[in-house]
Amino acid sequence: MGDDLALLYEQDILGWAEETAAQLRARDWEHLDLEHLIAEVEALGISQKKELIRRLVVLLEHLLKRLHVSSPNDYRGWEQTIRTQQTELTVLLDVVPSLRSRWDISLDKAWPLALKNVRQEYPSIVFPAQWEGDRTIEALLDRNFGLPS
Repeated sequence: MGDDLALLYEQDILGWAEETAAQLRARDWEHLDLEHLIAEVEALGISQKKELIRRLVVLLEHLLKRLHVSSPNDYRGWEQTIRTQQTELTVLLDVVPSLRSRWDISLDKAWPLALKNVRQEYPSIVFPAQWEGDRTIEALLDRNFGLPS
């Protein structure tokens, strides 16, 4: 059965996931496709880490634009994106609390990506080389950055 599951994994991952879940519920340890099960569990963790970085990139890009680009016609959209990302990050950290311990490293990975993107979009604007504000979770998710509520 393990070989059958390994083949199913390659052909229909949803079918594999459903069959694997059924085997786990039945405590059928002998027939589990452990190799792919381990890979999928590891991938789940990786996807959560990537989600944190992706959302931080978007938040930082829009904060940089709102704080450094004088374009009043764009402020509302940028502010809306900032609030959306703050909310989504709050939810993500609530659902996956262990990501809190990865905040600083994720911010360090997100910053150069966000900075590169805004510098390409606005080459004439001088953006700070480092985030000049408070880097804490609370500051980036709860602070309004002087933006209207």
